[in-house]
Amino acid sequence: MKIGVFGTGMVGKAIAGKLVVLGHDVKMGAREAKNEKAAAWTQAAGAKATHGTFAEAAAFGEMVFNCTNGAGTIDALGAAGAANLQGKVLVDIANPLDVSKGMPPTLFVCNDDSLGERVQKAFPDTKVVKTLNTINCEIMVNPSLVPGDHDVFMSGNDPDAKKAVGTILTEGFGWKHVIDLGDISTSRATEMYMPMWIRMWGALKTANFNIHVVRG
Repeated sequence: MKIGVFGTGMVGKAIAGKLVVLGHDVKMGAREAKNEKAAAWTQAAGAKATHGTFAEAAAFGEMVFNCTNGAGTIDALGAAGAANLQGKVLVDIANPLDVSKGMPPTLFVCNDDSLGERVQKAFPDTKVVKTLNTINCEIMVNPSLVPGDHDVFMSGNDPDAKKAVGTILTEGFGWKHVIDLGDISTSRATEMYMPMWIRMWGALKTANFNIHVVRG
């Protein structure tokens, strides 16, 4: 599959790198076509890796992963272009973190709205699936880094889109437990989990952890 990945940071590199290993053709998108981080990733990742602007990555991908900073997500998707995203599955991994007042960050949207919902509202012809935003980027693509059973969550309005993303999560990334929370409004819950995740990161002194829902 041809997949576009927005973002040149740790999350973008982890996702894009894993997708290349799985045999997909991946174009990493950035604001500038000559982004140095994207160029370095392309050179290291091999023949199936290319890079370009957000718009070029969106046009290239049959599916697109949004791995941008949450504060810049809407602008990045706007640069990608609604026409390039129309009808496609957009996997939204971003969180609405506000670091303007330092650490720990707060959320710039919560309770009665979410970043996932804002993305879906801004791009109504795109099939937004929120997932992977509750874990460290290394665990996203290699859940075996945390021993035992643990869960990844998914939210979205389109059942077929969630099925396609679920296949990548399970057959590609190796997740054994994917919990479908429901429509895109349920991404409020996973985004609001982030303050708890950050506090646990501080307490545990490692990002290699996750949670498991135990059914009674």
